[in-house]
Amino acid sequence: MNRFLVVLKYELKEYFTNKVFMGLTIALALFGAAALFLPRFVDMSGFTGVKTVGGADDADEDQGEKDIFLYVDQVGAVRAEILQEMFPEVLWQAAEDADALQKAVESQEAAAGFLVTGKTEYEYFVFNKSMTDHNAAMFEQAMKLFYRMDYCRERDLDLEEISLMYDVPITVTEQILNKDSGSNYWYCYLLVIIVFMLIVYYGQMIAVSVTNEKSNRAIEVLVTSTSPNSLLFGKVIAGAIAGVFQMGVLLGVILLAYQVNREQWGGMLDMFLHIPGEVLAAFAFFGLGGYLFYAFLYGAMGALVSKTEDVSKSVSGLMVVIMLVYFFSLLQLNNVDGEVIKVLSFLPVSSYSTMFARIAMGTVAAWEIVVSFLILVLSIAGTGLLGAKLYRMGTLRYGNPIKLGAALKDIRKSN
Repeated sequence: MNRFLVVLKYELKEYFTNKVFMGLTIALALFGAAALFLPRFVDMSGFTGVKTVGGADDADEDQGEKDIFLYVDQVGAVRAEILQEMFPEVLWQAAEDADALQKAVESQEAAAGFLVTGKTEYEYFVFNKSMTDHNAAMFEQAMKLFYRMDYCRERDLDLEEISLMYDVPITVTEQILNKDSGSNYWYCYLLVIIVFMLIVYYGQMIAVSVTNEKSNRAIEVLVTSTSPNSLLFGKVIAGAIAGVFQMGVLLGVILLAYQVNREQWGGMLDMFLHIPGEVLAAFAFFGLGGYLFYAFLYGAMGALVSKTEDVSKSVSGLMVVIMLVYFFSLLQLNNVDGEVIKVLSFLPVSSYSTMFARIAMGTVAAWEIVVSFLILVLSIAGTGLLGAKLYRMGTLRYGNPIKLGAALKDIRKSN
């Protein structure tokens, strides 16, 4: 135990005295917090729908910054006041003729132009059309409204009465008795990505750390002063603590900053950052368990090679498994009560992401959570022992990379 604590203390010191590690953690946390505090200092009402900066002066300034849209009405159908209501962020002006309209758009004096050639026909002029340009679709709705107004006026009909008949308001009250999968989908998606990145990034770091010690022969000194088990468990647990610390700081700062500024964002990021406590708890337990499960395997894979350039080859099979689980987990988020994700939520290779997704979005019994976590814990213990044996066997073997199959055969023979 003392040897394990010595290794753990040393490895933790390597992480927390590393300027790059700590600097990156602090920089990302500050960047995330600053981004979420932006609506308090910058007018982002066009994006968030909530105006939080300035007052009347800002309103006057916004009026001067509005885009200019031109129109030419050849049939007398356009109602400028209605266009202004439908496009509140735009300043509408009538152009002299089609040529003047086109020239203004070409010179970018106007952001867009509309040439109405008939009661149901118009041409749209724009210099560069972006992928998010919905002006033509909105103007089409305006044209339909103009047509209905003319049609009803010519036939002495009451457009307001007809509109009320077709657009009668319906009141609905949703009674969600368990989980709202639609609202919970995106933060589950985000958490699956986070735990995947945690496993791959820190697992790779552990594998490289082990291989570095073999490549510079430091392992020969280490194994004479401590046991391979203490070395592997110390490295893995230290990596887990460092990973949880870094991810905890980033996620904690971002979630806290959003809660402070949630009103300024108009709640628009709730789908990503308004995460229930039970889901965060499940993410913490299963995410950490999944990380430890794979971290032991990464450490063992690192011990099977003697050069850092061979690490990627050694862990390639493990990466295939992780990637398959990752994509299967994301694909099954649309059907969290299906049989496939239920099976995946009990397998140690995938429960780290699928079980907390079921907790957040589906129906899961308490006994299922307990059983899944127990299976994961037992698998971590088994993987740790297997990883320790592979690590012990591979630490003092140099030269060509050792194949996993051959290593497992040697372990069986030695037993």
